Amino acid sequence: MNFNFLHPSNRLQKLSPYAFAEVDKLVTDLKKKGIEPIDFGVGDPFDPTPEFILDAIKKGLEKHKNAGYPNYIGMKHYREKISEWMNNRFNVSLNPDTEITSTIGGKEGIFHFPLGFVNPGDYVLMPSPGYPPYKTGTLFASGIPYFYPLLEENNFYPDFKKIPKTILKKTKILWLNYPNSPTGKMATLDFYKHAIEFAHRHNIIIASDECYTEIYFDEKPHSILEIDQKNIIVFQSLSKRSCMTGHRIGWACGDEKIIKIFKQVKTNIDSGTPNFIQEGAIAALSNEKHVQKMNKKYREKRDIMLETLSSIGLKTYRPEATFYIWQRVPEDETSITFAKKLLQKCAIVVTPGEWISEPIKINQKTFKKHSSNDKNIKNRTKTAKIDNPGKNFIRFALVPTFQQIQKASKAIKSGIF
Repeated sequence: MNFNFLHPSNRLQKLSPYAFAEVDKLVTDLKKKGIEPIDFGVGDPFDPTPEFILDAIKKGLEKHKNAGYPNYIGMKHYREKISEWMNNRFNVSLNPDTEITSTIGGKEGIFHFPLGFVNPGDYVLMPSPGYPPYKTGTLFASGIPYFYPLLEENNFYPDFKKIPKTILKKTKILWLNYPNSPTGKMATLDFYKHAIEFAHRHNIIIASDECYTEIYFDEKPHSILEIDQKNIIVFQSLSKRSCMTGHRIGWACGDEKIIKIFKQVKTNIDSGTPNFIQEGAIAALSNEKHVQKMNKKYREKRDIMLETLSSIGLKTYRPEATFYIWQRVPEDETSITFAKKLLQKCAIVVTPGEWISEPIKINQKTFKKHSSNDKNIKNRTKTAKIDNPGKNFIRFALVPTFQQIQKASKAIKSGIF
């Protein structure tokens, strides 16, 4: 019998390997060789979920043992707790019935969101470097990803002026991500005002990934909803805030009209997050002490690694939030060659910036305008592009234990050069 018809769809074949699956493979390969690497690669906290959250989940198992399928949009109590938390944290008022819906973690919501709004040929604007589901969710919705670079010279903010008008006319969604993964940059209220004015002027939905607002070191990050809610949706998650990556729980909130459409997407795809998990999320949102304790640990880890990287002559950028360090590599290295050096000499796993970034092409008309006196204009416009924005960076996720961080520091100082 011939089974040659069993091959991936064209859609799936167009996708590159998922970056963090590649990191997992590196770790697995090292372990097979008897080497226990220090894994800064995938942003999955090693710390256990706090006991009080687990206790709430255990009680929830008994409470909901006969509950059947969970509510598609989340329990009323869960949505009310989200509304209360958003009001206390950001001074943002949300109707739990019409402006909030549960998600099965941030990734699920982000991936599925374009299905509610994107038609074939529509563009979706997204950052490079950036979270891979912005791209894959767009492609699965038959949209076209358009990447804007996050460059150090622009303080890791997008330059909206460089997005061609021909693209903007066909754009449905603008993805923002602040505090930003991987750069650690926070958004100011002035930036959010600028982004909202830009999106409203071009009739674009803003989808704001704010899953890292609760991991910060000095000033508290803002939410874009502090400025406006019209044509805006925000995605949040308990994964990083409360070490609940394995529990898959989060939410989306914002413009009632957008939430209504997204709810339609959700009801056709999944059956909601289990009620007992939502009970744990309610407990998590009722407690800020564990968040403060966690941030203190991340600050200590960050400071150790920044001192270490600076001591070997690397230029460091101090992240304002998130548990990531976006580290520039030496001038004679690329993100991949330097990551391999860390792996081979120090048994340290990091994520090469090229794996979570996309090359950015310069619009040909814009290039011609700036190069009108260039006799070789035709040849240059055909190949003009900005190198991959992550080419000269690696990402450290500060998730190893404090002891592993110290061990990594010692290995880098003594072994990499």
